[in-house]
Amino acid sequence: MFYHVKELQYNAKPSQPDPVYAKKLQEILGGQYGEMSVMMQYLFQGWNCRAEGKYRDMILDIATEEIAHVEMIATMIAQLLDGAPAHDQEQGAKDPAVEAVLGGMNPQQAIVSGLGAQPNDSIGYPWTARYTIASGNLLADFRANLNAESQGRLQVCRLYEMTTDPGVRDMLSFLIARDTMHQNQWMAAIEELEETQGAVVPSTFNQKYEKQEVSYSFMNFSEGEDSSTGKWAYGPTLDGQANFEYVQNPKAMGQKPDLQPGPRYIHGTSP
Repeated sequence: MFYHVKELQYNAKPSQPDPVYAKKLQEILGGQYGEMSVMMQYLFQGWNCRAEGKYRDMILDIATEEIAHVEMIATMIAQLLDGAPAHDQEQGAKDPAVEAVLGGMNPQQAIVSGLGAQPNDSIGYPWTARYTIASGNLLADFRANLNAESQGRLQVCRLYEMTTDPGVRDMLSFLIARDTMHQNQWMAAIEELEETQGAVVPSTFNQKYEKQEVSYSFMNFSEGEDSSTGKWAYGPTLDGQANFEYVQNPKAMGQKPDLQPGPRYIHGTSP
C-alpha cells in the first residue's frame, strides 16, 4: 500500500523561472538514468523479490523514496516554467510556441503539458520500461542498481554545474547526497551477497558445464599490450577460484563459416 504525504521530501523551489534549464532537468526525470527509471526498476525488483525479507524491505524503502524524487523534480520543472516562455526574445515572436523555440525551451512543455513536467528526457524522447532491470537475481540487479545510481549522480552533478540558481542547487545537492548513500547502500548489499553466493552471476550454474579452459583468460584482441598490466590480466581472480591468464596472441578456435544457399523463396543470391 502507498499513501501520499502532501509535503515534499525536500525543498524544490527555484529562485526564478528558467524554461531552458527546465528542459535540461527533464533528463534526470525521464532519461535512461533518471528518477523514473530507478523508481520503476526498484519497485519491480521489490515486488518480485523472493529472497530473504530484509532485501525486499530494503528495495521497497528506496523505491518509495525514488517516487518522492520524481515528485520533487516534476515540481521543480513546473516552477521553472512559471512565467515561461521567457520574454527576452524579439517583439515579433509573440506566439508562445515560437518564443519557446527561440528561447531554447521545450515547446511541448507549453503546448502539450501546460507548463508542466513530462515523462520524457531532455530531448523529448519518452521514458520507456526498457530502461529498467528486474531479473530476479539480486546480485545481478544490485550491480545494475549501482550503475544506475553512479550514472544518475554523475548527471545530477553536471546539472548542478549548469546553474547558479540557489534554489535549484539546493535541491540538487540533496539528490546528490542521496545518490551518495544509495551507491554505498548497493555496494554494501553486493558485498553481503558475494560473501554468501560468490562473485559470479549466477552462482547456481555448475561451472563444469562451461568451457573452463577460457574461464579466466584475458585475451589481447587489440594492438599493443598495455592491458596486460591491469589486475584483470594477472594474479588471483576476484571469485577466488583461479588465477588470471594473459593471452598475448589469441588464436581462432572455431571453424570457417560455410553456409548453405537459402531456399528459392528467400530470393537470395545464387551460388
